[in-house]
Amino acid sequence: MCAEFVNPGLDEIKALLERSATIAVVGLSPKPARPSHHVAEEMQNFGYRIIPVRPAVNEVLGEKAYADLRAVPQRFDIVDVFRAPQYVDPIVDACIELQVPALWLQDGVVNEAAALRAQQAGIFVVMDRCIYRDYRDLIDQGKG
Repeated sequence: MCAEFVNPGLDEIKALLERSATIAVVGLSPKPARPSHHVAEEMQNFGYRIIPVRPAVNEVLGEKAYADLRAVPQRFDIVDVFRAPQYVDPIVDACIELQVPALWLQDGVVNEAAALRAQQAGIFVVMDRCIYRDYRDLIDQGKG
């Protein structure tokens, strides 16, 4: 019998967002019209430090960009992924190697085997959810 990936509960997701300060965004586009750019910009507006992870880009949202997670010199609390599901496995490999506390696979990024592998390595994993929408719904809506 195979294990099935289950997202953490909303209380756990809220706690992750409250205790985190830095988000490495894999696949962050420099183009403002792209969903990754909008989500990262909103999270930056909420006070998170955004670290762009995208090859061939020098900076996004005023932050130095890195070619991959292993190239990022500082620690980060969450890896937020805007890549197609078939590209998630090497990202999970890097997260496990770097002992990343949390991995967030955005809406439509569904790779159950990779998510389970990360979870089994002790990483807090959220899959097929939007970090911006969850922040807005779980935290920001209570501040108005």
